[in-house]
Amino acid sequence: MSSYSIKTISENYKMTAFGVSFEDFNDWAGNAAKTAAKKAEITENGKLAELLALADGQEYQINYVLDGKAWRGFGVMGEFEVDGAVVLDFLAGDYIVVPGTGADKDRLADEITGKVFGGMMQEITDYKYVGPGNSTFVKTAENGEFYGEMWLRAKKVEG
Repeated sequence: MSSYSIKTISENYKMTAFGVSFEDFNDWAGNAAKTAAKKAEITENGKLAELLALADGQEYQINYVLDGKAWRGFGVMGEFEVDGAVVLDFLAGDYIVVPGTGADKDRLADEITGKVFGGMMQEITDYKYVGPGNSTFVKTAENGEFYGEMWLRAKKVEG
């Protein structure tokens, strides 16, 4: 069983991000292409750098349900007014925290996400993911590898 921990967030918080909505949640290749194109666009036009400068510099990959559709974006912790960005609400409560390490910074968030939704959530029986979103960050570890964590809001399953 993969390792995870439960951490409690005592207050609601917000994240500000740029992203894309998916018409078909199961179109993995198409959604990956849309996500990559959005990341390239906000990197090239400086919007992501603008957001990172307003916040603490830590970038997050965010999955969310927005207007009833699956949405994926890139952003920061906190609420900021930036043209074209959306502000997402994350609720207080228990969060499943899943760590991961790897050598490729750009792939690690996707690898952790794949591990979580590719079977790990079925292994966790004492908590249930309730959303409305989740976020993953990646940073450089001391050994030069990369370290990341995915945070998913969950409720304890009453036995």
